[in-house]
Amino acid sequence: MAYIPLPTPAEMNSWDTQAISAFGIREEILMENASREALHVLLELTGSITGKRVLAFMGSGNNGGDAAAVARHLHNLGADVLLLHTKPVREYHKTTGYHFKLARNIGTPHALLTPKNASRLLRAEQPDIIIDGLLGTGLRGPLSSDKASIIEHINSLGKKAFVLALDIPSGLNGTLGTVDPIAVRANSTVTFEAAKCGLVMPETDQWVGNLHVRPIGIPAQVQTTHPASHVGMTDNVLAFRRPLSEAMHKGSAGKVLIIGGSKGLTGAPHLSALGAMRSGAGYATIASPALLTQEIKAEQPEILTLDIGTSDEWPIHVPELLIRAIQHSDSLIIGPGMGRSDEAANFLRELIALRRPPTVFDADALYHLAEDKILLHSLSDSDILTPHPGEMARLTWKTISEIQADRLTSARLLDDTFKGAVILKGAASCVAQQGKPTVISPFSTPALAVAGSGDVLSGILGTHLAQGVPAREAACLGVYEHGLAGEFLEEEFPHRGNLPQEIAHALPKAVRKYIC
Repeated sequence: MAYIPLPTPAEMNSWDTQAISAFGIREEILMENASREALHVLLELTGSITGKRVLAFMGSGNNGGDAAAVARHLHNLGADVLLLHTKPVREYHKTTGYHFKLARNIGTPHALLTPKNASRLLRAEQPDIIIDGLLGTGLRGPLSSDKASIIEHINSLGKKAFVLALDIPSGLNGTLGTVDPIAVRANSTVTFEAAKCGLVMPETDQWVGNLHVRPIGIPAQVQTTHPASHVGMTDNVLAFRRPLSEAMHKGSAGKVLIIGGSKGLTGAPHLSALGAMRSGAGYATIASPALLTQEIKAEQPEILTLDIGTSDEWPIHVPELLIRAIQHSDSLIIGPGMGRSDEAANFLRELIALRRPPTVFDADALYHLAEDKILLHSLSDSDILTPHPGEMARLTWKTISEIQADRLTSARLLDDTFKGAVILKGAASCVAQQGKPTVISPFSTPALAVAGSGDVLSGILGTHLAQGVPAREAACLGVYEHGLAGEFLEEEFPHRGNLPQEIAHALPKAVRKYIC
């Protein structure tokens, strides 16, 4: 399976509802299953809990019911449990009330937690284990001061305790992965049936800790008939790679043509060519202004060059020799180091109007597309755009802050104007295409945060397009391999310091660990 579902909280609620209404699975059973799975995770991580002091925080929703059920199991196993509920016993109803009653029936100690008594109750004794069931995935907007105060107490106690969050750390937004203003810092989070998309967004590790996904009995048919709008990449994305053949030759391995380079920006197309070669292209050719080609080649004999015009500027029209080169190429990469001159803009317009193979539009090509958005409509569904947040902001008339505040929505902002694949680059890069789930990368590695990293990525993408991989799959495959190379480099450069060309050179070694 190349992708795993990453539902929003609303989609997860829909799954629960369908399991209950369409299949007759009682909500009490789902909650019991969740509590048992959480218990198993806790025992795996902490060992015997007999005699250990446990504080279980129980909110008012279903998350609180999970906490009550876990507290019951722990009490039954001999733990010294105190279940702290945030509203009076009589106000708990339905499934949460049912499991709270079961906990009380077997004698699980409990106490009402209020803003007035919180300090006294929580100062009484340092716990060994904290169960966080205060707030669930339905949180919207900033926390109330009362809930924020309780979370501050939990985090203070958690410095000397093992903190297990149920489904999601309290205070973390289940869709966006944001915090306003505070969230529980868990050692581990056990989430049920599928990870919510907010749990895998950049920088959530500091709250989520180690993430454990456990089934609770939602029928597979529910996920099939109500698919998540977001999915995550797995190692099986690598199956999109073109299989190797003993009969393969350089012409059949993919011919990539890179169109880019300008004064002061000769490194970008060079790095793109390295990315293409190191990801398996048979040919990588750079077409650039004639006076720049040797500087771009940089004494790399494997990189071919094509002189465009007679100067260091882009000519007025696309010359015939470049048109022929395009016709004989399997993919194009347009934009690395191309520059932002009027000449470059006009050259790009003519390139887009030509009959061409699948194309990666990167870097300065995106700048010019933002200046003339009509061009976006003329691109193909076999093309790929690779904006970083700043470039996406320009393409969509947003600010960078707006793009970063909701990356999942931002990745889809071009759906109405572009039918190909869009990669919103950054930590946990997102791949989007019209009518298909947004794909979230599992990689957030600092080794990739270096100038030229995106140029290498464009080369990888060009290779996979040249080898016949469709745009969305090529985008996911390229992002995944790029991430693998970054993780591979962290072993040699744990505190950064790697160069972008080292990302390219790491590609074959990094991928080999997973496909051999």
